[in-house]
Amino acid sequence: MAERTSRREPSERDLRWLRAAIELSRRCPPSPSAYSVGAIVVDASGEEIARGFSRESHPRDHAEEAALAKLPPGDPRLRTATVYSSLEPCSTRASRPTPCAQLLIEAGVPRVVLAWREPELFVDCRGVEVLEAAGVEVVEVPELASLARAVNAHLFDT
Repeated sequence: MAERTSRREPSERDLRWLRAAIELSRRCPPSPSAYSVGAIVVDASGEEIARGFSRESHPRDHAEEAALAKLPPGDPRLRTATVYSSLEPCSTRASRPTPCAQLLIEAGVPRVVLAWREPELFVDCRGVEVLEAAGVEVVEVPELASLARAVNAHLFDT
């Protein structure tokens, strides 16, 4: 498969928040069938407004979904927010009807920064493509991918 990359450059603030999202992913209860992911929503002024991690309050919770659930529907801060996610937001989902990429689009989030593209272990994820097709700016930070992958090493150890 050809490498899929988004080439926008991250800022120092992006790197700081993305590292925090990766660290948050360490709080996920382990699962043999799902990634451990952290997501942080930051408003336009650089303040955190929500955070979530996979399986935070339910075995089927995804990180972006858990973070968005902590904000009121239609929260106007989302229209200028950035979501930092340790893993590419999902575009296909078996456990719930709406994938995270679509949840972010529906919430009006204009920008997503991620560390690691989802490997084809469970599904063929196209979250970046879905987000970009909807006009969301996506910044990929591949130099932090190994940190996000390390949290999920148990899925690849055989």
